[in-house]
Amino acid sequence: MEKITIKDEYIKLGQALKLGGLVGSGVEAKMVIQNGEVMVNDNTELRRGRKLYHGDIVCYHGGTIQIEQ
Repeated sequence: MEKITIKDEYIKLGQALKLGGLVGSGVEAKMVIQNGEVMVNDNTELRRGRKLYHGDIVCYHGGTIQIEQ
């Protein structure tokens, strides 16, 4: 599991996917989110702008990232 440390209160889902190396670009992040391929805390997430906070877990295509502060 990849851990992403954030300085602010939250990070948006699309940014987290890029930062965690699960996607190569913002366009790719948008596509996989809209296609229902991304899970946040075991729930399918369709909003690219979803705010992720400390403790949230994102899964996509066999990769997992956890948000930390």
